[in-house]
Amino acid sequence: MTRPNILLVHSDQHRFDCVGVNGHPFLKTPNMDRLAAEGMNFTHAFCPIPLCTPERVSLLNGQWPTEHLCIANWDTEAPRPPRPAPTFSQALRDAGYFLAYVAKWHVDQEKDPLHYGFNEYVPEGQYFKWRKDEGLPPYPRTARWFGEPDPHIRPEDSKLAWGADHIIRILESCARPFFIRWDPTEPHLPNVVPEPFCSMYPPSQIPPWPSFPDPLLGKPYIQAQQRRTWKLDKWTWEQWAPIVGRYLGEISLMDAQLGRILDALDRFGLAENTLVIYTTDHGDMCGGHGMIDKHFIMYDDVTRVPLMMRWPGRIPPGATCDAFLAHAIDLASTFCDVAGAPIPNTFRGKSLLPLFDSGRERPPWRSDIFSMYHGNQFGLYSQRMVRDRRWKYVWNATAEDELYDLASDPGELHNRATDPSCTADLNRLRHRLIAWMEETKDKLLNPWLKPQILEGLKV
Repeated sequence: MTRPNILLVHSDQHRFDCVGVNGHPFLKTPNMDRLAAEGMNFTHAFCPIPLCTPERVSLLNGQWPTEHLCIANWDTEAPRPPRPAPTFSQALRDAGYFLAYVAKWHVDQEKDPLHYGFNEYVPEGQYFKWRKDEGLPPYPRTARWFGEPDPHIRPEDSKLAWGADHIIRILESCARPFFIRWDPTEPHLPNVVPEPFCSMYPPSQIPPWPSFPDPLLGKPYIQAQQRRTWKLDKWTWEQWAPIVGRYLGEISLMDAQLGRILDALDRFGLAENTLVIYTTDHGDMCGGHGMIDKHFIMYDDVTRVPLMMRWPGRIPPGATCDAFLAHAIDLASTFCDVAGAPIPNTFRGKSLLPLFDSGRERPPWRSDIFSMYHGNQFGLYSQRMVRDRRWKYVWNATAEDELYDLASDPGELHNRATDPSCTADLNRLRHRLIAWMEETKDKLLNPWLKPQILEGLKV
């Protein structure tokens, strides 16, 4: 039997709710919707950590950040290279796969993908040389991180189109079986977007997120400080809406390039034997709770991620799965399983293959999910999260606990951690968090902090 090919599109900072099939009322993502319609949409995938570098290391070596110890991005006070550990890429290389990597790496400052088993690597930085060689002016950055139009290029000259061009080139010429990975930086801020995508979603027609505005009452001080540091604490929705519009426009531009890749799979006769995955590293606040980026919070805006897969003959079309997934570490195990390669015993995730056949009874799965955060450019700050179908508990080591009833408060506006009527659920989730921290050998669980969690010893 011919071994399946694998194509992973792993974007940067894409909110779960910013996909048509996930319920966005007007965002155009026909190709992501197509993947879901022709395969399976996973509605409860969560990132192990809402931060670029640690999540990417978790995806590569199938471990939680507390195990591989890469807990922050490189440009911070706590940069660490990933611990040497088995990776899915080397396992697939050993199994005879051809591996290619295009665009953002952001895993190891000293070693590129070629050191991790990939056969071909196209760094994202090459786009800027290409753009210059084509006689195109550089990116405009007058608005810095808040984004703006890119009047100098057409969509086909964008970095997203350039990345898709390379993927299509590799698809046409590479050896089989293959694992090809495209990691566009988009839609990470700043969203510098060409027309017609830049103005595809007029600000006047964009309603506020359910979490906007958030008075942040009874919540950790760091959230208000995040707003203040970015100088956003007095912003109205009229100021946010143009930023959100460009963010949505860049997602539609990315979706259009995904469509070109899907069409190429059809054209080259590869679609029937290729598992295609679309997901992202984490979400984006983008005005949710009046915040930007992704730091010091565990809201679903950043922890919940889109994930859809298509594999003709193995995944029934139009399937939906609501199982809790730790998406990065589960994907690492899944890639090995799909390729017929041994799953390293250091991997912590669960292969998703048993979930693919919706006609069978699914095996026992997780009843809740976890995520973590350790701080980044605004300083170190330890958080751990446990979430089930209804409740989310966030333990902040040096700030107030957070508890949200997602059934009555999906925007996570009201912190119920001190509400006496929620004591039973709070205690239950605290015990679950402790069990998970013990299971993952989380070094933050020490003799001082364990009783702080279990006994609620917060000032």
